[in-house]
Amino acid sequence: MGSVSDFMELHYRHFNARETLDAAKAWRALLDQGGAMFLTMGGAMSTAEIGVSLAGMIRRDKVAAVCCTAANLEEDLFNLFNHDEYRMVPDYRDLSPEAEKALYDEGLNRVTDTCIPEGVFRQVQARMSALWLEAAQSGQPKFPWEFIYALLDQPGVEELFCIPREHSWVLAAKEKGLPIYTPGWEDCTLGNIFVSEVMHGKLPHHGAIRRGTEQMEHLARWYMQKAAHKIPVGFFQIGGGIAADFPICVVPMLIQDMEREDTPFWAYFAQIGDSTTSYGSYSGAVPNEKITWGKLDVDTPRFMINSDASIVAPLIFAYVLEE
Repeated sequence: MGSVSDFMELHYRHFNARETLDAAKAWRALLDQGGAMFLTMGGAMSTAEIGVSLAGMIRRDKVAAVCCTAANLEEDLFNLFNHDEYRMVPDYRDLSPEAEKALYDEGLNRVTDTCIPEGVFRQVQARMSALWLEAAQSGQPKFPWEFIYALLDQPGVEELFCIPREHSWVLAAKEKGLPIYTPGWEDCTLGNIFVSEVMHGKLPHHGAIRRGTEQMEHLARWYMQKAAHKIPVGFFQIGGGIAADFPICVVPMLIQDMEREDTPFWAYFAQIGDSTTSYGSYSGAVPNEKITWGKLDVDTPRFMINSDASIVAPLIFAYVLEE
């Protein structure tokens, strides 16, 4: 093992640290028995540049598919193209409303300590709009991730990269041919732009984008294929919300609604989050609750890490990679 793994083995003995190490060990064990890992991401992990560590996981076949908020999909792309134009605001906790308005007036959209310039959106918009129009006119709609992959395949696009290609998790996913599910895609900058282009008449209709129910069907068929090949699939969840609740429901959907009672439960579950158990919160629900919904089984390895994912996830990734 490498220095990071050795450090965790020595120091991570109790509380959230032990849970972190146990989750990483169980991830390795799942892969060692021929399993696959499904990863979900809420929050602003791409703006936190999770790609620096996640891209290596994808390229080395430690992650088999991703479901994330649409913002995480597009923000990895924005970072890839315009990282050098981003502005850091380390003292963001001390900003007054007037200081926030000044950032807005400069065309800077703040995500915690990082400001994304408005121009990033416009640069991608020009290229993406042409792809949307082509799909609408040809009657061949695509999933959001397929449009991103098509953009990254355009000649000369690499000349626009501001960061090493090794640091983009979406680029790694494209190279590996992974699906990236984005439920609620319209709740992102590119989704908003798409709607505006329909309303402006630049796009003839909404039909260029394949629907969320089609994403669920695609995911169901992906899961069924793994099950047919006796490949156990784990579920690693960063944050909560729709990015996690959408895909984890595919198992009870197959068992209860498709009446495929031989469908295996998720073979592993781990979550990194800061939500506490409360009244009805999905993000704060303990893993055991998922047993009652037909998502996990009694003996499914389960881990709940109450911590900051931008700190914990790279450590787990390093351990799985034996760094």
